Amino acid sequence: MSTLQAPLPRVGAARRAAARTRSEAPRFWWLGLVAAIAWAAVGVLTLQWENRVEGFTDWVYTAEFGRAALGLAGLLLAVALLAPAAGRGGDAVLRTLRPSGPWIVALAALFGAWEMLTAKLGWLPTPFFAPPTALAEVYLDDWRRLGDSTVNSVKLLAYGVGWGAVTGFVVGVAMGWSRLVGYWVHPVVRFLGPVPASALLPLAFFVFPSSYAAAVFLIALATGFPVAVLTWSGVAGVNRHYYDVARTMGASATFLVLRVAIPAALPQVFVGLFMGLGAAFSILVTAEMMGVKSGLGWYLTWAQGWASYSNMYAALIVMAVVCSGLITLLFTVRDRVLSWQKGTVKW
Repeated sequence: MSTLQAPLPRVGAARRAAARTRSEAPRFWWLGLVAAIAWAAVGVLTLQWENRVEGFTDWVYTAEFGRAALGLAGLLLAVALLAPAAGRGGDAVLRTLRPSGPWIVALAALFGAWEMLTAKLGWLPTPFFAPPTALAEVYLDDWRRLGDSTVNSVKLLAYGVGWGAVTGFVVGVAMGWSRLVGYWVHPVVRFLGPVPASALLPLAFFVFPSSYAAAVFLIALATGFPVAVLTWSGVAGVNRHYYDVARTMGASATFLVLRVAIPAALPQVFVGLFMGLGAAFSILVTAEMMGVKSGLGWYLTWAQGWASYSNMYAALIVMAVVCSGLITLLFTVRDRVLSWQKGTVKW
């Protein structure tokens, strides 16, 4: 009896291995096929349905947009049909694209509805609304001015956030470590911190020698307050047993601050940086609208002055991309700096 039952474990293992192989094999990407059909519909709609011309308004790059949508549809169709049989390379492509499948379909529906309501039917009136091809026209024809404004905004943001983050971090550590500093600085932070930095625009432009310096100060102020408060909270909340253990091993006060308090407070510090970055970006746009000679905020004011709403929408999209990219970069830095706390940081 035992002789007959001996091969059974090997048979079960073989079956499990076969089932695992079937589960790991790339499956057909049905959502990719749906996305290909959706983008093909957008391309056909754009090319076959004539634009509705109102007054002097005519939309260029319509044919190019339609061909691009058809090209994207062909690429998605090729991936959906060929990737499952392409081995490891196709499997890698599918693993990358599958999570984005719903968004690819949703974007096709969005661009199709956008094109139809503006260029084809004219239900959204010009010049306040424009089709996707108008944004493409801005990016292709006005890329130099828009690119220069983006670079200047990133520089201004870097100066302001840099100064604000460093100052807020130092103030927060001092407040959390020293009772004397906390006694004098904490009431000031609680009193001035909630005041919106944009409310200080007239005062900043009067005190500082240039509008650029005033903008840097306001961005630094908007960044420094959340960084200081959350750094102070992180340092003050460090478990006292950590200090006791370090002192029993002969640690100095400098060692306790640099090697115990600050590392333990870093998750809170990054929360403050995320909050400060969002506040800084809003102040950046406001300051550039008021007096800075070049930047995305200035570009928005310039576009509104000429009633060029296509340029305004294009600048808003660039703002969203820049802000999202900076947040992603900050997440990457956080993951690298806090790699030793992997598994404990939940955000």
